[in-house]
Amino acid sequence: MPLVKTSETAPDEATPAYETLLSWVSTVDHKRIGILYICTATFFLAVGGLEAMLMRFQLLLPRNDFISPDFFNQMFTMHGTTMVFLVGMPVLVGFANYFVPLMIGARDVAFPRLNAMSYWMLPMGGILLYFSFFTGKAPDAGWFSYAPLSTKPYNLMVAQDYWIIGLLCLGVGSVASSINIFVTVLSLRAPGMSLQRVPLFVWMSFMMAILTILALPALNAALAMLLIDRWLGAAFFEPARGGSAVLWQHFFWVFGHPEVYILILPAFGMISEVIPVFSRKPIYGYSFVAVSSAVIVLLSYGVWAHHMFAVGLGMGADIFFAIGSLLIALPTGVKIFNWTATMWGGSIRLTTAMLFAVAFLLEFVIGGLSGVMFAAVPIDWQLTDSYFVVAHFHYVLIGGTVFGVFAATFYWFPKMTGRMLSEKLGKWQFWLWVCGLNATFMSQHLLGVMGMTRRVYTYDANPGWMALNIIATLGAVLMAGGTLILLWNIWISLRNGEVAGNNPWNAFTLEWATTSPPPVENFETIPEVKSRRPVWDMDQPEHADWKVEKSPRDSGRRPDKMTSCAWAFIASEGVFFLLLLVSYVVFNARAGEGPTSSSALDVTRTGAFTFCLLASSVTFWFAELALKAGKQAHFRRWLTLTIALGFVFIAGQAWEYIGLLRSDITIDVNLFAATFFTVTGFHGMHVIAGLITLSIVLTLAYKNVFTQDRTNVLRAVGVYWHFVDVVWIIVFSIVYLGYLQ
Repeated sequence: MPLVKTSETAPDEATPAYETLLSWVSTVDHKRIGILYICTATFFLAVGGLEAMLMRFQLLLPRNDFISPDFFNQMFTMHGTTMVFLVGMPVLVGFANYFVPLMIGARDVAFPRLNAMSYWMLPMGGILLYFSFFTGKAPDAGWFSYAPLSTKPYNLMVAQDYWIIGLLCLGVGSVASSINIFVTVLSLRAPGMSLQRVPLFVWMSFMMAILTILALPALNAALAMLLIDRWLGAAFFEPARGGSAVLWQHFFWVFGHPEVYILILPAFGMISEVIPVFSRKPIYGYSFVAVSSAVIVLLSYGVWAHHMFAVGLGMGADIFFAIGSLLIALPTGVKIFNWTATMWGGSIRLTTAMLFAVAFLLEFVIGGLSGVMFAAVPIDWQLTDSYFVVAHFHYVLIGGTVFGVFAATFYWFPKMTGRMLSEKLGKWQFWLWVCGLNATFMSQHLLGVMGMTRRVYTYDANPGWMALNIIATLGAVLMAGGTLILLWNIWISLRNGEVAGNNPWNAFTLEWATTSPPPVENFETIPEVKSRRPVWDMDQPEHADWKVEKSPRDSGRRPDKMTSCAWAFIASEGVFFLLLLVSYVVFNARAGEGPTSSSALDVTRTGAFTFCLLASSVTFWFAELALKAGKQAHFRRWLTLTIALGFVFIAGQAWEYIGLLRSDITIDVNLFAATFFTVTGFHGMHVIAGLITLSIVLTLAYKNVFTQDRTNVLRAVGVYWHFVDVVWIIVFSIVYLGYLQ
């Protein structure tokens, strides 16, 4: 029997337009939020594409003056920032938002309101970023904003501040959405769906969420430090005042290299769904594809400095990161064999989705092989500042991520809209993109080997350079034309496209077991899963996978979503504090001029206030026990004492700050003061946030709203509060007691 009714609900023709718009603005439905992500990313794709075309026409001819050098710097800064933060990540999060709950048999994501907040941080960040144009000029320090080019002595424009604040907004939203996806996959899977049975797109989205939770805080920490440099006069990244421009590169690429896998892992998942369906075979080596992705997540944090071989880190560091870069290529590359083996011997149907999937394999291999070349340090030294790097990066992100998204668009568009996209137009788009991609970026590979420098607005009339740049620009025009065909295809298909039905591809996973488009609640009844292809089992009961191939059974246990959310959040915040503490250790490893921890801090006094904060963890534990036992009066008393101890600690920190300021020790005095105020200041903000949360809980408890059935919520709050205390133990040990200095 079908899992849901297949009848389509007629649209409400009487609904006024403003109410329809309001319903989209106020929605918490994961499907609508997914569509909002995708549409917003499409808008910024047009903006970023226009910026790319301006740069390509500037480089069409040698010594061209189509745009000025300063405007060129603004364009490549905004293009890179837009494509990574406003196009690549949002479109992948949009697909994950829409399909992960459907594919695991859930009604919605774990936290619908948090999901809505995460989305609205996206347009907010984009508006802040592009508002910089109204300040006189856009940011121009590159999408990587290397110090000292982004510091105040070299960049007085307020546009750089908008860049920082915009990216902080986007970072907060990305971490929040990833926590939601992470908890949804852990806690809301349908009965029978073990983690070893989830579709590979779900698994890759799960890995993407882990990467984002652990990588984005590194960028957020670096951005916060840069903003403190610019606004408060600190000198983290100003070498003239003792700071380190190289430290910015370390912090940025600790985020930046995992970011590559944040952008490519969901595309791996998309291809892993498309290829089996259009080969009429299960994915070959499901377990290897899944496990190798987890290996990529682990290794991606140990290869960041291969972006810094030209910095001069030393032979030992170069060898370490070169080996890491070679190792991570293995689980990435062998997936190609899994996808190829899936097609081998299959009944292949070359739809547009399948064509993009096959092209993904070919183009991504080119990008991957050129990336392996950069693991060889001498090659990296020669090519790192050339167009060879630009070509490699775009083969990975266009031949990989963009082609994966195109394959997913043609595959899932019928499910999202109930209409089929035109295959004829799809094939025109496909060939324009394939020809355009290779014309543009294969030419740039050659230009890089010939010595053309990237990030420079023009070039001399060297032999062959002009011809290759003309080919590259024509390729960009072809890709722009292919994009316009896709948009036209979507427009006409929404209006007059062929009705899709519930499962036009005879696909295998749970999203195809509901109507097209799905109802608000996704499923009429939550299905039970017995294998990795539940819809195949339903449609072909005599050949059901669970009868012939046993996948790991589901234990039925699901972690509490509130506690899982708290643990994911503190993992993210742990990375944030780790980088702040690293900066403290780096800048205080040797004594410098001005105040130091030993001369400026009162260890005994702070130790007394530290005891109060640690005691608050004990009193919170007693509050938890009281709530579990249903003793409301005891619970309220212990919680009140916890809040009081927290306020005593904050008062002690304020007392210390006042004393330092009266002694003229401010954040701009030296690097000790800068790192001290930054580390302890952010910790104090976290304590205050915890106190506000505890006060809300106490208020609800006095109103008899927070009762025994909310023990899991209190446990989640407790995870955060104990984390704040653990961080302070580390801060006190390093900053006040002098460990690691």
